[in-house]
Amino acid sequence: MSKSDVLKGQRGIVTSYRRGRHLQHTNQVILVFDEIKTRAEAAALVSRKVKWTTEGEKEILGKILGAHGNSGAVRAKFNTNLPGQAIGTPVVLL
Repeated sequence: MSKSDVLKGQRGIVTSYRRGRHLQHTNQVILVFDEIKTRAEAAALVSRKVKWTTEGEKEILGKILGAHGNSGAVRAKFNTNLPGQAIGTPVVLL
């Protein structure tokens, strides 16, 4: 069993939109998972699916695009952009 199978169902946190000094990319978000600590581990999650659930039980699916930085954060793009209320809420790795 590979590590990516073990992480299935792992919960992560939406920490921020992808952003720079002057620009915010609201179509991509930064996710942090507790078990992922390095860039190499984060790169192993590329193309995996993630799910964010609203308070009304509506599910929005997304896909991990790549690593973000060297501490294990990842960038993800969702089918419909996540609202601002999603920041600080959990996502689930599928």
